[in-house]
Amino acid sequence: MRKLLVIGIGAGNPDHMTVQAISGLNQADVLFIPDKGAKKNELAELRRRICDRFVTNPKSRRVEFDVPVRDMPVEDGPEPSYRATVDDWHEAIAAIYEGLIRDEITGDGCGAFLIWGDPSLYDSALRILERVRLRGNVAFELEVIPGITAVQALAASHKMALNRIGDSVLITTGRRLTEEGMPDNAGSAVVLLDGKCVFNTLADKDVVIHWGAYLGTEDEILISGRLSDVGAEIERTREEARRKKGWIMDTYLLRKPSAED
Repeated sequence: MRKLLVIGIGAGNPDHMTVQAISGLNQADVLFIPDKGAKKNELAELRRRICDRFVTNPKSRRVEFDVPVRDMPVEDGPEPSYRATVDDWHEAIAAIYEGLIRDEITGDGCGAFLIWGDPSLYDSALRILERVRLRGNVAFELEVIPGITAVQALAASHKMALNRIGDSVLITTGRRLTEEGMPDNAGSAVVLLDGKCVFNTLADKDVVIHWGAYLGTEDEILISGRLSDVGAEIERTREEARRKKGWIMDTYLLRKPSAED
């Protein structure tokens, strides 16, 4: 039976690769490299550099594939609009995955998808592969290899612990932060997928933010402080970086003020 490895490759630094991940790369006969277009070519190039550095299997080959662009939901539209666009996008990618597995991996061969960060945290590869499995057109065995997440990289770069003593941490998205604000049941919140700097809409400007972009890479940018002091700076810096590179990957931790701050 075909075997698929879903390998977490870290948040952007090739040194994030674990021994298990390197072993997985060298176990695979074919390595799948997603291409998200010219603006995000650096993401594909990082995967290529990782393969160049760590793959020693002489039988290994790479197959690059185009990733379709997700339709944008209606601005400020209902949740079903967002869900529908994501569902359609995942269905389109599932069709591509199915073709890659069927056509590029032999009946007893092994292929690998290189996943930014970790496959279990705000990445849809595992859900999409489940769609492929349920279609029943191609059978495969699955193995997941964890990777360093942007959350871990953020904490390490800011030299901080994610949690305070006796307190909880919430991992959420910019979309949920827009709808719900700072959580009542957690003193800290890690926010992913925020393209609109939602933190600047929070009423409490004493909330502390630890923000980072291009974490772990030579282009890493870090800013931290109270929202009243650094919120505008982060938004300005983020837009300048996005415009310069054509893309940006960032995340941040929000923390309610306390005696520890």
